[in-house]
Amino acid sequence: MGAISIRDVVKRYGKEPKANQVIHGVNAEIADGEFVVIVGPSGCGKSTLLRMVAGLEEISGGQISIAGKVVNDVEPSERDIAMVFQNYALYPHMSVFDNMAYGLKIAKVPVAEIKARVDKAAAILQLAPYLARKPRELSGGQRQRVAMGRAIVRQPQVFLFDEPLSNLDAKLRAQTRLEIQKLHRELGVTSLFVTHDQVEAMTLGQRLIVMNAGHMEQIGTPEAVYGMPATTFVAGFIGSPPMNLLRGHAEGQTFKVEGATLALSQAAPRAGELMLGLRPEHAELRMANGAGWPMTVEMIEMLGAERLVHGRVGSTLFTVRQDSTLTPPSIGATVALHGAPAHLHWFDAATQKRL
Repeated sequence: MGAISIRDVVKRYGKEPKANQVIHGVNAEIADGEFVVIVGPSGCGKSTLLRMVAGLEEISGGQISIAGKVVNDVEPSERDIAMVFQNYALYPHMSVFDNMAYGLKIAKVPVAEIKARVDKAAAILQLAPYLARKPRELSGGQRQRVAMGRAIVRQPQVFLFDEPLSNLDAKLRAQTRLEIQKLHRELGVTSLFVTHDQVEAMTLGQRLIVMNAGHMEQIGTPEAVYGMPATTFVAGFIGSPPMNLLRGHAEGQTFKVEGATLALSQAAPRAGELMLGLRPEHAELRMANGAGWPMTVEMIEMLGAERLVHGRVGSTLFTVRQDSTLTPPSIGATVALHGAPAHLHWFDAATQKRL
């Protein structure tokens, strides 16, 4: 029913030859009932792509289909979608019930059906005790749930979320993420969720679309995107802290980076200029005089169950995640790093793409 097809979609502002292209030929197939997260840094085009699906931005090229119907020239109100924005956009003078019911009243849905739909949505979102309250009497998390409830009562084919958790504090964001996951399991509605927060993306998405400067860098499950990043951008953006990336020259079982020569237990996939990636949790830290890559320790962050050891391999910053039960190295000490060949990621230095 609510499958979304995005084919060669392009967005330009202005007219040729001075047009500014901000979306560059995005392709994605989103299955009915799937929850897909569009993630990327500010200004990468993720909200623009979402707004084109919604019909709030004109498509400059390509095609978008919802439930098998091409919607390029279809008005937003006729696309059978519901949006939840970063701004709750609630009517301050209306009760929670009236805010959730407003769209249905405009559509002239029978009163009894409106009440049934609102009551059901309120029960799902645990808003039943607050239906008579005004938005000013609610917390930020409760207001966001009202905004989601207003979308739910529409019973659309597609939910579109545009950074809906950005105004919440860390604890409320975590709670609301769980509520959105539960909501999707119960309703099974196709959902597109935009965020710049890669933790939100990893925890919510069944698949991720990673955007960078208007290009789709990778689409895949969170496990695939994290474990097999397609480009150095994805490697550096997904993961907290991000993957360590060393630029250097590979030759046989040596990799020369600026300021150091690293011994490899297994030869690089090819000789020449490459990028070598290793995630902080996959770098084993050994004390001085151990076999491995030399790293000079510059700073240590204690995070409770773990600590982050920051230093330099040659002239490049490098981070190691270490269990807090282990003895930490001293600031200024030189330690040895080891990364198993299975955890090393190799990228072409020129194209930044995975080898």
